[in-house]
Amino acid sequence: MIKKEWEEKQKMEEEDKKKKEQVWLKGLKKISFIYIKYSKETHTHTRIEKKNFYWRVLDMRLKKWYLGKKEEVVEEARN
Repeated sequence: MIKKEWEEKQKMEEEDKKKKEQVWLKGLKKISFIYIKYSKETHTHTRIEKKNFYWRVLDMRLKKWYLGKKEEVVEEARN
């Protein structure tokens, strides 16, 4: 009697593991599909668009640097 109960419990645990694995694999497939879709979209940008984006980022960094330097100069002038 105890052996049958133990065997049934083991079967249920194995089934649960299989279900969890299937759910995990479905989620993994969705993630990989989204990643592939995103990577295709990013590769479709032209070189000019990528270059313009790079320069915009560089301009923003330079602007922040310049504003920081400007504040330092004003503080030094006050002292």
